[in-house]
Amino acid sequence: MGYNSRMREKICVVGLGYVGLPLAAAFARAFPVIGCDADPRRVRELQNGRDAAGEVSDEALAAVSQNLSFTADISEARGCGVFIIAVPTPLTPDRRPDLSILESACRDAGRVLKKGALVVVESTVYPGVTEEICAPILELESGLKFNRDFVCGYSPERLRPGTAFRNLTEIVKITAGSTPEAALRTDALYREIIRAGTFRAASIRAAEAAKVLENIQRDVNIAVMNEAALTCEALGLDSRSVFAAAASKWDFLKFEPGLVGGHCIGVDPYYLAHRARACGFHPGLLLAAREVNEGMGAVVAARTADLLRGRGTQPAGARVLILGFTFKENCADPRNSRVWDIYRDLRAAGCEVAVCDPVADAEKTRAEYGIVPENDWRPALAREPDAVIFAVAHDIFREIPAEALGKALVLDVKGIA
Repeated sequence: MGYNSRMREKICVVGLGYVGLPLAAAFARAFPVIGCDADPRRVRELQNGRDAAGEVSDEALAAVSQNLSFTADISEARGCGVFIIAVPTPLTPDRRPDLSILESACRDAGRVLKKGALVVVESTVYPGVTEEICAPILELESGLKFNRDFVCGYSPERLRPGTAFRNLTEIVKITAGSTPEAALRTDALYREIIRAGTFRAASIRAAEAAKVLENIQRDVNIAVMNEAALTCEALGLDSRSVFAAAASKWDFLKFEPGLVGGHCIGVDPYYLAHRARACGFHPGLLLAAREVNEGMGAVVAARTADLLRGRGTQPAGARVLILGFTFKENCADPRNSRVWDIYRDLRAAGCEVAVCDPVADAEKTRAEYGIVPENDWRPALAREPDAVIFAVAHDIFREIPAEALGKALVLDVKGIA
């Protein structure tokens, strides 16, 4: 079944972040698309042909401008046959799923939903959310009946921030639907743009679970390497030499230790844990891995303080430069950055802490953490800090020559110095 046999119905993508915007631009190569976002500033920026996040180039936006428009007013999407919801699903302060943004997006879509529409959720959720939470909201707002007047699909994003638009069509896409017809329709829709093909899951709940499992597997494996690195240090071993030796075995998984933040790996395990606990099961290994990874920022800060003391420098008053603040290399997004833990703990120890990150979205970093990162490492290093922490493996930091570090204590969290 292909969409060539169907009317080229208009698609509305709700949420224009690092997932929604590349998706809207990709679909606009074949369909008329309207992108809707609740942030008027974001909409104005995109209407001017620019993505400040850098996921979609000005040239790529211009190439599909005939088919792609942007709005902050969901009423302009009235008449669309497909709604794709790609909004964040973060955590509450007590680490429970925060579905408020997704619920709001569903209310918006429901107000303009027409008979026969397909609503596809791309947001990461725990099993059951699409059919048990999203669908009832859509019913309530539209007055339509789920699986009679409209259907739902689920197709979780698998994008890497920083390369989302370039890699979108080259990554196999999971699809699922609330009815057999909806499953076929959702799969056919994505096959129009995904060159790598699709994988049709057995059900929406299976697809929802598969998405969180993908990131949980990475989280657990990184936790293993983090704990192994700490064990090696306790034994007086160089962890990197141990890992290199182990990697000579053909089936050794080459995960690296490090900080695990962001809005996927550092969040998704709590979504599955929430649902598991509600069903009476305690996922001990999953949560233990989270505990290990969430504690790594504090470990780095404590190790920095100890090494400074070993050099005869007290942490109180010591000048520390942190290189990198985003949750991931070569990515502007600071959300859920575990570098914040290093910064916070060193400040609590009395250190004077400066942050340099020319890649980070400075406005978002200031709004969320109260920090405005420096743009250039040269003047930051010229101030001769007592310690330098390579916290994020941005390519630009690989250009720093060893002599520029002077006599500073260097802690290389990512193995790039």
